[in-house]
Amino acid sequence: MISFDTIQEAHDRVRPYIHRTAVLTNQTINDRAGAELFFKCENFQKIGAFKARGGLNAILQVVQNEEGNAITTHSSGNHAQAVAFAARQVGLPAYIVMPRTAPKVKKDAVRGYGAEIIECEPTLEARENGVREVIERTGAVLVHPFDDDRVIAGQATAAKELIEDAGTDVPFDIIMAPVGGGGLLSGTALTTHYLSPKTRVIAGEPEGAADAVLSFQSGRVEKAPFIKTIADGLMTTLSERTLAIIQAHVSDIMTVSDDEIAAAMRLVWERMKIIIEPSSAVPLAAVLKHKEQFSGQKIGIIITGGNVDLGKLPF
Repeated sequence: MISFDTIQEAHDRVRPYIHRTAVLTNQTINDRAGAELFFKCENFQKIGAFKARGGLNAILQVVQNEEGNAITTHSSGNHAQAVAFAARQVGLPAYIVMPRTAPKVKKDAVRGYGAEIIECEPTLEARENGVREVIERTGAVLVHPFDDDRVIAGQATAAKELIEDAGTDVPFDIIMAPVGGGGLLSGTALTTHYLSPKTRVIAGEPEGAADAVLSFQSGRVEKAPFIKTIADGLMTTLSERTLAIIQAHVSDIMTVSDDEIAAAMRLVWERMKIIIEPSSAVPLAAVLKHKEQFSGQKIGIIITGGNVDLGKLPF
């Protein structure tokens, strides 16, 4: 299990390279939800997403420990950007396996950070095969998007800042994050367990990529019955590592439809005047769908990123 000291060390390690992002509120959304919501705005983070934290924490340690001279990963977008960004910071080449269906805005950003993209079919098997080929060809070190303690510890720093900035005087009743592979949710759950143990952690997941809720219920890693969602950052399945942390420290996983995701995303754009991507809107969509369960509570929500293709908005 990742200790709080490990999370603190990760925060100290990445702090010179990242933003301490704002925590924002909005009265209209509070009124709509019937609760007090605090949004941790990782859409303002370097690379436009929280993933910069985990990528940096892992790659800075790869360099420190002299583990290799190149980096590889597979990702639909935000982790790809994080690894490309972090590799550039330390002067290492990066080889990123990305599904051909990944948003153009995310591919353009990865190339902009100087990484090489290897496109593959939009399946986990194709992504993993692509990474194996890169490792055989280049000897690169894999920085997995979520099945890596160093990545999880880096992602955990977002919730650490959220609690320190808005959850100390009056603790949060609930902290929420979306779930794909579970790296952010695992880190969020661990940080909350250490810093605010009476706070519940709840995840939001798209109905069109509903593997985590099944895994949470069965206790083993499950696949989603089907994959079809606008939340492109949440299409991966959990790992044994992330599932174990989630089962120990997460209270619930709630699913929402694409229409509910799009409505929540639009509400944030219109009322908060900030750009968020569909994956970021999933926890708010869950709050609005289950208002009776959240009524009157203080809720922290991690807005995971703002890397949305402006030519393909869902509204």
